[in-house]
Amino acid sequence: MTDETLERNRTRTSMWPTMTYRDAPAAIRFLTEAFGFETTALHTGKTDDEVVHAELRRPDGAGIMLGSTRQDSAICGLPPRTGSVYVVTDEPDAVFARATAAGAVVVQGLEDTDYGSRGFTVRDPEGVFWSFGTYAGA
Repeated sequence: MTDETLERNRTRTSMWPTMTYRDAPAAIRFLTEAFGFETTALHTGKTDDEVVHAELRRPDGAGIMLGSTRQDSAICGLPPRTGSVYVVTDEPDAVFARATAAGAVVVQGLEDTDYGSRGFTVRDPEGVFWSFGTYAGA
């Protein structure tokens, strides 16, 4: 790889977890408030309540795609509330405080693990599990 390719790969999101929500606009509001995501793309359907496609990113590069539950979606067979996402962060304490202040349901509180990570798991209002921690993989 060239130096240019390596730099581009460091600044782009190369894996996008995708999920559907019954109330995608409310999910977007929650994810931005609770976890610090920013909406970088939003395409609505016939009404503003139908999200055909949305992309959210955190300043650290994590990204997700989501939309409203629709029959024409490639993942329409997955029920809403299906999913679990792990996000690497250098600030798990700050994200935990923000998430709980926004009403995230704590599944596993903030803790240090025996493998050197500090993190937690919460659920969003539709039941998707979100874990944040310092463990960045081996």
